[in-house]
Amino acid sequence: MPTQNEQDPLRAVAALPGVATAAAEARKAIDRLLGHRVLRRSSAGVSAESALRGARASAALDGVDVPLADVRLGAGGPVVRGALRVSAEIGPLSATWSVAPGQVLARLHLLAARDLAPPELLGRPATSPEVVVRWQSLTASLTGRTAAPAVVVAAVVHGELLGLAPFAAANGVVARAASRLTLVARGLDPRAVSVPEVGHVEQSDEYITAAAGYATGEPEAVAGWIRHCCAAVVRGATEGLAICEAIARG
Repeated sequence: MPTQNEQDPLRAVAALPGVATAAAEARKAIDRLLGHRVLRRSSAGVSAESALRGARASAALDGVDVPLADVRLGAGGPVVRGALRVSAEIGPLSATWSVAPGQVLARLHLLAARDLAPPELLGRPATSPEVVVRWQSLTASLTGRTAAPAVVVAAVVHGELLGLAPFAAANGVVARAASRLTLVARGLDPRAVSVPEVGHVEQSDEYITAAAGYATGEPEAVAGWIRHCCAAVVRGATEGLAICEAIARG
């Protein structure tokens, strides 16, 4: 008979050192954000601003760092444009994410890489045996049940996609969008008002190092990546609060 962790492998990840505490801090930070008075009357405005800031930060993590003011004016090359298209689709895609994640990932890639990859490669993951096996494992974990907190599931999705790099281009933008989608679809940030990408870009060196550590599969390194992602969610919640306050001031 399978053990509980074999039935729910993400539960084992959530039990790694320091992860439960980090996940609880992320939950607390998001709950504080969701209680802000502005969200009772203007959640759409906060979500839109969060998407803009998230797209700018995600593009910066892929090496295209354009000032936010310029992004507002429509500046930025194909990486920025792709990140913006992806951010705009987070809400509409969230309902499909938990039932057809492979389909959503294909859509995210089409949006992110439209100007970066040949048309015949858009939305199509690589077909090597390793990619196929890991892709199937990832999508199966997203449609199954788990006792792991949403922020842990999001971090695993993020790390797996970065390590797997299944597409011809824009894997980072897709991975970060998939992580945010997980936070939305699993109810941690249902309105998509936090900006976890800002947390990652503000600790970009740690982001790169921790992601590389996660790819090794070593438990300590995996735990380090999960804790980094939880801290990014905390920072993203602070960014969301700043957006709320700016809107409150008019």
